[in-house]
Amino acid sequence: MAKIIESERRIIRLSADDVLNIVREYQKLTQKSCCYEHTREILEKTPLYIPEDV
Repeated sequence: MAKIIESERRIIRLSADDVLNIVREYQKLTQKSCCYEHTREILEKTPLYIPEDV
């Protein structure tokens, strides 16, 4: 799970599973995309979420 690390800047540390889930979701969303601009449009319309480690 993602872990938020507080310091001067707030950063999020992703686990391997988080990264793989993001890639899988990205591939699912953009499988019919024809170009970079179309991919951006798709991703702008669809928010992606990852769970936070509490």
